[in-house]
Amino acid sequence: MRPPPTDLKFGYGTNGFTQHRLTDVLVVLADLGYDGVALTLDHGHLDPYADDLPRRVTVLAGQLSRHGLDVTVETGAPYFLDPWGKHLPTLMSDGSELRVDLLRRALRIAADLGSPTVHLCSGPAPDGLPEQDVWKRLAAGVETVLETAEKYGVALAFEPEPYMFVDTVERCRHLAQLVDGHELFGITLDVGHAHCVERRSVLDCVREAAPLLRNVQIEDMRRGIHQHLEFGAGEIDFPPVLAALRDLGHRGLVSVEIQGGSLDAPDVARRSIEFLRAAEQTAAGR
Repeated sequence: MRPPPTDLKFGYGTNGFTQHRLTDVLVVLADLGYDGVALTLDHGHLDPYADDLPRRVTVLAGQLSRHGLDVTVETGAPYFLDPWGKHLPTLMSDGSELRVDLLRRALRIAADLGSPTVHLCSGPAPDGLPEQDVWKRLAAGVETVLETAEKYGVALAFEPEPYMFVDTVERCRHLAQLVDGHELFGITLDVGHAHCVERRSVLDCVREAAPLLRNVQIEDMRRGIHQHLEFGAGEIDFPPVLAALRDLGHRGLVSVEIQGGSLDAPDVARRSIEFLRAAEQTAAGR
């Protein structure tokens, strides 16, 4: 049975505010009327390896509560574990225990902050490894992390990412099968990514992801070009997408992800929420 339509909750990713202190990011987003924040764990905003991490998490939880902001935790900082290798190590590569440890820390942080999900992606496949072996390594790594997810009651929200091993919703659903349809394994659907790389329309991707949908990221994009654009600078028709998410009863955040906007972050965030609220009204009118 399809859940009843619900108003969407819009968030904004901290990876688009790298020039701001995290405390200031929360103030700006709350003042602009955002419903939540997509928190990327990184060196600048919240380092999961900080010596005083418990104190920082406690303080952050209080700040989120005071501002009335929901949160989802993300682990997509590209050079966080390896200063030379983008998104390395992965769950499929040698040294995967570093990635497992990061994801376990992220799950504990998510539980303490009240985030229902932790975002992750596959990264690139190791060179020279047969595809079936890559799938086996990835599934085994995810299953290991799911053991920790069970402990904290936080779901993994796996994102298909352009030019990574898992780059489409179809491949993400295949991974779900490999982990036996675990109840805490879900999908992060990035609307721009779907437009960029999928053969099908964004609306078809929303429908395909729907049974496993936990988290949504959103930005504009052009087909075949992985560049996160402000709304209106790309090719996506957003009101039908927002209408589809609303009709599905999506209750997680729909978070803007425009990493390249950090130097003008408050203005980019303002334009983004104004665009999304207008698109939501257009969707309701249709």
